Amino acid sequence: MVSQSSSEAYTNMGKTSDLTAVQKATIDTLHKEGKTQKVIAEEAGCSQSSVSKHINGEAKGRNNCGQKKCTSNRDHRALVRIVKKNPFKNVGEIHKEWTAAGVSASRSNTKRRLKDMGFNCRIPRVKPLLTKKQREKRLTWAKDKKSWTAAEWSKVMFSDESKFCISFGNRGPRVCRRTGEAQDPRCLKSSVKFPPSVMVWGAMSSAGVGPLCFLRSRVNAAVYQQVLEHFMLPAADLLYGDGDFKFQQDLAPAHSAKSTRAWFTDHGISVLNWPANSPDLSPIENLWGIVKRKMQNARPKNAEELKATIRATWALITPEQCQKLMDSMPRRINAVIEAKGAPTKY
Repeated sequence: MVSQSSSEAYTNMGKTSDLTAVQKATIDTLHKEGKTQKVIAEEAGCSQSSVSKHINGEAKGRNNCGQKKCTSNRDHRALVRIVKKNPFKNVGEIHKEWTAAGVSASRSNTKRRLKDMGFNCRIPRVKPLLTKKQREKRLTWAKDKKSWTAAEWSKVMFSDESKFCISFGNRGPRVCRRTGEAQDPRCLKSSVKFPPSVMVWGAMSSAGVGPLCFLRSRVNAAVYQQVLEHFMLPAADLLYGDGDFKFQQDLAPAHSAKSTRAWFTDHGISVLNWPANSPDLSPIENLWGIVKRKMQNARPKNAEELKATIRATWALITPEQCQKLMDSMPRRINAVIEAKGAPTKY
């Protein structure tokens, strides 16, 4: 027969929800001291199961909290198929197609399911479309330059034209993709080599940057040779003095014209051979990106203000930044070799 005192002690051993604040504090303190659950139960004046539930129950409860998902695994697989079929659809379009397949979900639920599955809306990376022959030439070029040292790359002056717009905010439709899919061909946006716009010409080396040239008309061979005469030569004097250097340019028609090749020969300037459609191999492409990111908060009202902003931002580029970009050449070349000539992350 159970004594009255034992019965009273037993009835005081309530459930976890019945524990007082003092009992919970006692359990927490003794648990941190490494006491066993039996000893803690005796000290706190409650059952051992209450101690166990208090120690482990809260974390378990938090993991199971929240509203139950209204969609099934089958619905989720259908959602993945929709996104992979066309990753350039926005959330509204994805939601419309998903619900049209018989799934009952709100637009916000669709957005949450996409996020749960690792999909995020990102600005698509722009990569040139390469033919098989172009990939082969890139791979051959990279293997040929694989042994170049930092000293050899320091003697190369990289040049390029880039488009600057009044507004930097509109970068086109976004793409729905998972982490690690930035280079997936399905998630890339193909680039256009020369969009109809005014271009800015610039040059850089490991020593810094040269003067900018704002192009007022379409660049043909004659216009390009004037750029070389009045901007490239002064840049060479600034960056190399009397030292030798190689000049890098892409294979735009004005650059590879017969009269332009004659201009280089007449001026005794060595031109670095370059594979077609290879902006990922040129560090000046990254330099343009740095300049444009610095200008994201600028709000020029007209072309003259835009030019002034570009000049001021270009002047802030340091030789250390240029050297860091030039130091990336071995990594760029190795990346092209590993990709067998395909476009790389650079």
